[in-house]
Amino acid sequence: MSEIAVIGAGTMGHALALVFALGGHQVRLTDSSAATLARAPALMLGAVATLAEAGEVAADAATRRVRSVRLCDTLADTVHGAELVIEAIIEQPEPKRAMFAELDRLMAPDAILASNTSNLDVFPLIPAARQRRAAIAHWYTPPYLCDLVDVVPGPETDPAVIETLRAMVAAMGKEPVVFKTFVQGYVANRIQAAIGLEVQHLLDSGAVTPRDIDRSVLHGIALRMPIVAVLAKADFTGLELLRDLMANRSYTPPEPRDHSETLDRLIAAGRTGVMAGRGYFDWGGRTPEDLFRERDRKLLALKRALREIKPMEGS
Repeated sequence: MSEIAVIGAGTMGHALALVFALGGHQVRLTDSSAATLARAPALMLGAVATLAEAGEVAADAATRRVRSVRLCDTLADTVHGAELVIEAIIEQPEPKRAMFAELDRLMAPDAILASNTSNLDVFPLIPAARQRRAAIAHWYTPPYLCDLVDVVPGPETDPAVIETLRAMVAAMGKEPVVFKTFVQGYVANRIQAAIGLEVQHLLDSGAVTPRDIDRSVLHGIALRMPIVAVLAKADFTGLELLRDLMANRSYTPPEPRDHSETLDRLIAAGRTGVMAGRGYFDWGGRTPEDLFRERDRKLLALKRALREIKPMEGS
């Protein structure tokens, strides 16, 4: 059992606190927003209820673990004595740089600093004295259901730090992928970024609707992907065909760009996603908690099915 500090109690932070609490660790959680921090226990308990319904956790024991998570008003109280400090604040360089400087001042010298960054190279933002004890441990949302964790060293990271993180993640039943060096976006996020670029191109062109895109993914790509993923699917299709498709240039990707007219228009209208009740879709006035629980129930049903089906993997 380790002392874990989670910095940021938003979409990822509260869920990471839950994962580590369920993993048997002592967890402290903080956020710069008192309202966000106050909301975290209800979100964690809602997730526990969903996990318990699916038989993934024992309700009483899991609830006790969640109630053991300590909400802290100050950064100093949160990190005091912590062996691992997880940074899960906004994805902007300067706020992270300021946070890392403050954490370096407050953390024990031998404590590990792990950033949950999705794609930033945070190592240039971390004070020099902390570099050997710093790494990236990037989780996917919701982390209590998605098992993939990217574990990434910086240029000066002590290999023992990476092994500690890998073993801790694996001990909680997760699937760590250990990188040799930082790669922006890791693997899954890079693939998602390529999909996202194509999606925004299609939407901005007016060729299809958001529902058309999601139906195409759900009833095409997504049906196969849990079973044969990407490269195993290529083996089933045949590598000669893959070579011919590349040679024939049957697909021309859209040019990279830094914004989407469709996305800008939605955000300007306050349609920022589930937390706002509307994004690409209108979510019918349902609360985020209700929508998260429905999503989680369906993900759990899929995980149960995949355990029985067993995805196909070569050696």
